[in-house]
Amino acid sequence: MFPIKDSVPSRSVPVVTRALILINVLVFFFELMLPQQSIENLFYLFGLVPARFTHPDWAAYVGFPIDNYWPLLTHQFLHGGWFHIIANMWTLWIFGDNVEDRMGPGRFAIFYLVCGVVAGLTHLLTNPDSTVPSVGASGAIAGVLGAYLLFFPTARLVVMLPILFFPFFFELPAVLYLGFWFFSQLFSGTAALAGPQQVGGITWWAHIGGFIGGMLLCGLFARRRRPSQPDEDALEWAWEPRAR
Repeated sequence: MFPIKDSVPSRSVPVVTRALILINVLVFFFELMLPQQSIENLFYLFGLVPARFTHPDWAAYVGFPIDNYWPLLTHQFLHGGWFHIIANMWTLWIFGDNVEDRMGPGRFAIFYLVCGVVAGLTHLLTNPDSTVPSVGASGAIAGVLGAYLLFFPTARLVVMLPILFFPFFFELPAVLYLGFWFFSQLFSGTAALAGPQQVGGITWWAHIGGFIGGMLLCGLFARRRRPSQPDEDALEWAWEPRAR
């Protein structure tokens, strides 16, 4: 299922959400200008390679910089292909503006990056021997989804489900969609751990870690509303389709 729009109107201009999307897109177009070998080098240097941190002797042998933890941040702005970045940025566009409303731009920016770090650490702990670079904003965006679940559980989402190449559109409560998303990640991540050694592919546990991290941390970053300020949740019933 792919989200198309939600029922919660933006109360302010989501400057950080837009800035994050712009930065990711610019970095992706920079990647497209590089030859294949340079892209691989970029991913290994700035992507998250778990064995780089868990096997320091190996990391030194192959030439990784010593005591460099910047990849926990930089891997969040690299993407491996068109579908990867479009899916991530669209999801951030759908859910990020409302979470930014609740936190404010500065707090949201910190929250987003912290969730990405938590997701990266979760991937590192669950795949300590992996020598394959992990890249993408999905861990940080998973944190945004976790916050959205707690902030707007009664919101309505229009989702698209392709069946035999035909798209079907229908509405779901946010709690149902996000709950299904989380448990699908948990099932896939558990199956990956139970199977043969996994050192590449989709970073299921990064998604899980980011989502749980977002749920646990969002209360710390939410700004307090003034007593006279209306509650956004009270507006969620007023479904009014919007172009997103």
